[in-house]
Order: sequence, then C-alpha cells, then structure tokens
Amino acid sequence: MGQELDARLSARTVEVFHRGERVAAHPRSVVPGHDQTVATHLPEGHQQQLAWTPQRLLDWAAQSGPHTHALVQAILDSRPFPQQAFNACLGVMRLGQRFGAERLEAACRRALHFGTPRYKSLESILKNGLDRQPLPSPDRTPTPPLLEHPNLRGADYYH
Repeated sequence: MGQELDARLSARTVEVFHRGERVAAHPRSVVPGHDQTVATHLPEGHQQQLAWTPQRLLDWAAQSGPHTHALVQAILDSRPFPQQAFNACLGVMRLGQRFGAERLEAACRRALHFGTPRYKSLESILKNGLDRQPLPSPDRTPTPPLLEHPNLRGADYYH
C-alpha cells in the first residue's frame, strides 16, 4: 500500500509488479466496464464483506422490523450492484446496535415517509431524535399556495 507499482495488461490478464517482481495476476474481464477481483488481494475488511449477501442483510433487517427491511431493500436497489450498497447497509446495522432496534425501526419509517432511504438521512434522524417525533398526518400537511404570474399558463392552456 502506498508504493509505486507497474502493471502489464494483455488481452486476457492483468499483472502487477513491484520493483520488477510480479506480486499479483488477475484474469481480465471480457465485459467492458466490469472488474474481476481475487478475494485474497482485497483488504481484510473487504474480505469480511464477502461473507455478506443481500439476502443475509435483508434477513437481519427483517428482524428489526418491516420499515428497516424496506429501507435496506431500497438501499440495495439504489445501486447497480448490491455489493456497492453493503457499506451503507452495514452502517444501518451499526446504527441499530448503537440506538436499539425500536429507534432504528422508527427512524426507518420516518426516512421512508419522507423519501430519503439513505444511511446519512437515517443517521441524522437518530442523532437529532427525530425518530421520537410523530410523523405529520396527511390531512394536516399544508399545501403550498399556487403561484400567480403572467408567464404561468396552467393546465387549461393546453386543452
């Protein structure tokens, strides 16, 4: 880590050299834009993540409650590859350990209600105690006043 390496690329392999000595070789992906990784070349923390699967994360989330499950599902769905969302999902799990399953479930419900199913939103809700506040009821939500301006035509213009 932090050292300069040389790479040799061929049609089928990627070789990495340190001071002329080959330290790694990987098969090259035949799909443009996709990578292939040898698990033993990953940092230790990343190797541990390989034990996780989307289903394992969802099973854990379901134990906390339906809103936690839905939020973790939304995080997984937000990325092209589920593995890209694992850090955020594991962060949700850490928040559950820190704040408890009941508060996590309430925070997930709030984040889903406001359409912000992201780790950072969840963390903010819990840190600020917003999970303990009631959600606004739909009938009490004020509607913004309609703007009046000569350049706004409205729906009738298009009939």
